[in-house]
Amino acid sequence: MRRWLLILLILLPVLPATAQVPAAPEAASGQTAKPLVRATRHMVAAANPLAVDAGLAILRRGGSAVDAAIATQMVLNLVEPQSSGIGGGAFLLHWSAGERRLVSYDGREVAPAAARPDRFIDPKEWTIDFRALQLGGRPVGVPGLLRMLEMAHARHGKLPWRELFQPAIELAERGFAVSPRLHALIAADPALHRFAPARAYFYEPDGSPRAVGSRLANPALADTLRRIADGGADAFYAGEIAADIVRAVREAPLSPGDMTQEDLATYRAVEREPLCAPYRGYRVCGMGPPSSGGLAVLQILGILERHELAGLRVDSAEFLHLYREASALAFADRNLYVADPGFVSVPVRGLLAPAYLDARAGAIRPDRAMPRPAAGTPPLRDGGPGPRFRHAAGFSPELPSTSHLSIVDGDGNVLAMTTTIEAAFGSRQLVRGFLLNNQLTDFSVRPEQDGRSVANRVEPGKRPRSSMAPTIVFDAEGRPVIAVGSPGGAMIINYVAKALIAMIDWRLDPQAAVALPNFGSLGNELLLERGSALEAAAPALAAMGHRVLLRDETSGLQAIRLWPDRLEGGADPRREGRAAGD
Repeated sequence: MRRWLLILLILLPVLPATAQVPAAPEAASGQTAKPLVRATRHMVAAANPLAVDAGLAILRRGGSAVDAAIATQMVLNLVEPQSSGIGGGAFLLHWSAGERRLVSYDGREVAPAAARPDRFIDPKEWTIDFRALQLGGRPVGVPGLLRMLEMAHARHGKLPWRELFQPAIELAERGFAVSPRLHALIAADPALHRFAPARAYFYEPDGSPRAVGSRLANPALADTLRRIADGGADAFYAGEIAADIVRAVREAPLSPGDMTQEDLATYRAVEREPLCAPYRGYRVCGMGPPSSGGLAVLQILGILERHELAGLRVDSAEFLHLYREASALAFADRNLYVADPGFVSVPVRGLLAPAYLDARAGAIRPDRAMPRPAAGTPPLRDGGPGPRFRHAAGFSPELPSTSHLSIVDGDGNVLAMTTTIEAAFGSRQLVRGFLLNNQLTDFSVRPEQDGRSVANRVEPGKRPRSSMAPTIVFDAEGRPVIAVGSPGGAMIINYVAKALIAMIDWRLDPQAAVALPNFGSLGNELLLERGSALEAAAPALAAMGHRVLLRDETSGLQAIRLWPDRLEGGADPRREGRAAGD
């Protein structure tokens, strides 16, 4: 792992000249080090080299960041099918250099019109139906990715829509080499083989997973993408493709669903105002609800801004203690307050109000861990506390799959997009060459708690809460300086916050930042990456009252740092992605 460049110490205006930048420990053992990538014109950072090549080819032809994102995503659908694709959804953050405007696009899935709050509860026993929770048709939400990309392309695209699908179509027809990661995930999945179309595609006739390096073609996906290239998103949301999606959902083994063609036909992507807040002289921007990612990241940073981090090492008990407290407080608020803003009034301003963050930071003791932190009581409306928030906190599994891509084009437009089908291989339902999501499991499993409805419960037409956190950071002059995001389920929030602290507080370059050992909390335990330098701090943290868990933390951070004269890119060493540019 390379150390940060000395020039960063001169150019970065945030920390005083006397600040001591701590040395960064190596990432967890067993990871393949990746170099810092530099470019001067444009750059793509994504989760698979073939997808990066497709996006870069579009940029070289004069395409925009959105054009490149579409090409990159379609190849990811083919070569990393377990993580994202047209059967799922995404959040996209876009900075238009010409308009000097930041906008976010919500392509989150929605619950079918027939969905009810007790969707994953056995009505006779009032127990959780785990079989229906992840597999088959019941957890499938109405996909939103293509409608969102179509909306973004109409506003920010330069090349014709149909040309952006050609790299993926050609690759699907000739086939690609199965990567070690894809092979390992097929081999480890306990349910994928139970679904006949997926079994025929992902396994050999003898039942073994497709071997590493074997060529895997997907003519069905090539045909699907060709139809979408020619007919736009309407080719997906109506007609034969829509009919096949509905048939697969409603006839699914294990847990038939209730999606209709009307659900698909009426899906709409949404343009939303991004959520921004200051951090040490920068302006950090992300997605607002229904994602909790942007809000939780901003809360963590806002709480930690009340503490000096510049001289602390990432592997010190002092830093990890402070971080766990801030993260646990943010997750307590997230679990209670955040849901689809079309159904719940989320007190976003109150949760980011300086006085509220002061109070949350003031609850942190320097030498003792808080027991399980509780949600706070932010102002619920401008000018006063307003009515009492009447919902209860809820739980959703939110499994760690997903993908992220960061792109800067030759005109200075910047894009950060996090994209998902939820769990690895989603619902395991393969339709016309692509997998359907199981995104509805991101709703709270139980619709009520202590006699109150849960904010994030299932409701018809509602978007499930997410932790996806595509992020763009601006300097004091309003120039974009960082684009970053990650997969990882609810841990996305911690992965992104780590990378931002590393690049802003510790002045690390993007490759060093994403390679740092992972850590975080989902509301209670302090999670440390197994095999990393952080393990040495565990005894001191336990003495402070922390319950420390060591586990694999497979982030997939993709980060780009923008300087006046160059771009720097980093790709997470825990996965097979890379950054590349010209």
